[in-house]
Amino acid sequence: MSAQGETRRAPLDRARVLAAAVAAADRSGLDALSMRSLAAELGVVPMALYKHVADKDDLVGGMVDTVIAGYDPADAVGGPAEVRARIRSARAGLLAHPWLRTAIESRTRRTPAVLAHMDAVAGAFLRGGYSADLTHHAMHALGHRIWGFSPEAFEEPPAEPPSPAEREAMLRTMAERFPHITAIAMDTAARTPSGTCEPEGEFDFTLDLLLDAFERLHAAGWTSSA
Repeated sequence: MSAQGETRRAPLDRARVLAAAVAAADRSGLDALSMRSLAAELGVVPMALYKHVADKDDLVGGMVDTVIAGYDPADAVGGPAEVRARIRSARAGLLAHPWLRTAIESRTRRTPAVLAHMDAVAGAFLRGGYSADLTHHAMHALGHRIWGFSPEAFEEPPAEPPSPAEREAMLRTMAERFPHITAIAMDTAARTPSGTCEPEGEFDFTLDLLLDAFERLHAAGWTSSA
């Protein structure tokens, strides 16, 4: 091949490997991502990747860091408004990258990017005049919400919707055995177009509830017990 006809490939580095991995996971999911498939996409042999990432665990950790480093909280004004903006930015990242929650939950080490986001959220409270004591407890109360999601107990995997007859039988059984849960479910179905829980509204509801509570405690000069 002539020099003019040869396509020049961009040098491979960690940032390029991670960007390609994020894009691949966005398309096909985290489970489908492998060192071999990523190498094929980048046009290199798998061993070439190991110069930039130690293994798949290091790759996934780097992908998480890449997304977190891109969080944009808009104006950093301090106080609950900035905390909300930072958490909503994390929520936007989670919605843009469906694999991200699973990846975050699989991490066991706080990297500099992770610590930087935690530090920024804590700093927003402190710049708003909150004590270190209240900020500490607020961060614990927010928990996973600083990463844009709210863990739920006994979450069920997505399933095929039941037929009308199956749904009617299921509702009848639920109404007889668990009337209060059924009443809530029926109300939700009547209020939302999808007929199911509305994740964005529920996330914001809980976030705003917590931020309002923190603000009341701050105004009251709250301190933790010795």
